[in-house]
Amino acid sequence: MAVGLSDVLPPLHAVAGVRLGTTAAGIRKPGRPDLVVIELAPGSDCAAVFTRNAFCAAPVTVARRNLAARMPRYLLINTGNANAGTGAPGLRGAEECCAALAAQTGCDPSEVLPFSTGVIGEPLPVDRIVRGLPPARAALRADGWADAATGIMTTDTVPKGVTRGLRLGGHTVTVTGIAKGSGMIHPDMATMLAFVATDARVRPDLLQRCLQEAIDDSFNCITVDGDTSTNDACVLIATGAASAPPLLSEQDERYPALREAIAGVCMELAQAIVRDAEGVTKFITVDTVQGRDRDECRAVGYAVALSPLVKTAFFASDPNWGRILAAVGRSGLSGFDVDAVSVYLDEVCIVRGGGRAPDYTEERGREVMQRSEITIRIELARGHARARIWTSDFSYDYVRINAEYRT
Repeated sequence: MAVGLSDVLPPLHAVAGVRLGTTAAGIRKPGRPDLVVIELAPGSDCAAVFTRNAFCAAPVTVARRNLAARMPRYLLINTGNANAGTGAPGLRGAEECCAALAAQTGCDPSEVLPFSTGVIGEPLPVDRIVRGLPPARAALRADGWADAATGIMTTDTVPKGVTRGLRLGGHTVTVTGIAKGSGMIHPDMATMLAFVATDARVRPDLLQRCLQEAIDDSFNCITVDGDTSTNDACVLIATGAASAPPLLSEQDERYPALREAIAGVCMELAQAIVRDAEGVTKFITVDTVQGRDRDECRAVGYAVALSPLVKTAFFASDPNWGRILAAVGRSGLSGFDVDAVSVYLDEVCIVRGGGRAPDYTEERGREVMQRSEITIRIELARGHARARIWTSDFSYDYVRINAEYRT
């Protein structure tokens, strides 16, 4: 069960210039929503970030190529099949799906960006996807965000969506986003798909910069199991359908407000992915502070967040602080003074002066570990930098879900 998330999405505001349609194409399981078409108004701009996994999926290759050629009119998303590890036939399959949607809508195939998620190594069922395009297009509507959030799920237990409204220079602007992700989560950029849209008008290069900044503090700060997917993608759309004048530079006084809204949507979506991690029972924040720079703080944070021993201790609600200490110690910091480090579980100091804090008791540690949301704070006493990572515990269900994933 997801930690701190409802299985019912809050109302998601429509973004002028975006319509979404969802259908059940039978890609893997009959009757399950698994195909989404997102239509963008002419003149919309897009920015995107994709996985750095060398075995990137065919749709990632095609989407990168198409986005480099021209701005898209449609996004085509399927779940149930990742179309990864499929070689040349996988590329042809992704291209055929783009061509089919283009033929039905009158756009060029390069104006379609494909995205896939699901089982790796299986042939893409192109015929089912193509047959699903007419009903998906028939379902297109501006308020289709919630259905689309459900339609892109794989092992997710709840749909994930966030919406924000803001005023830019006297004009109302909307930012709405959806994401999927539950397992195989780790930068770059987790195992996830995320689609965020605004009706502001933003110059394309500024839009890309805004997206990268938002991702660095959100989707690239989460980990569930240390596995980076072949299919990760995050897309930021700016339709320009709001009446606000275009944003052309970072010096525009309106830009910080829009950047903050987009970053906030990405942050909530990223945290929702960890809160819905496979088999999750604990949502864990690893807050590393007083480092020399952000990179070393992240190194320490990830050493703790990725440790199976730490994660299983949290599942057991066992305040086994030695596991945390060991993970911090192997993080690779140079000139590391272990006697200067302090470690906290929420408000309880567990490590100080190179060992167990003198005032720490197992009873206090156990009380914190019973909570469903816990912060590990690591004070390095080396500087003023900090980094925050979000992770989950490892439960029996994580093993079961992944052991049974293809059955």
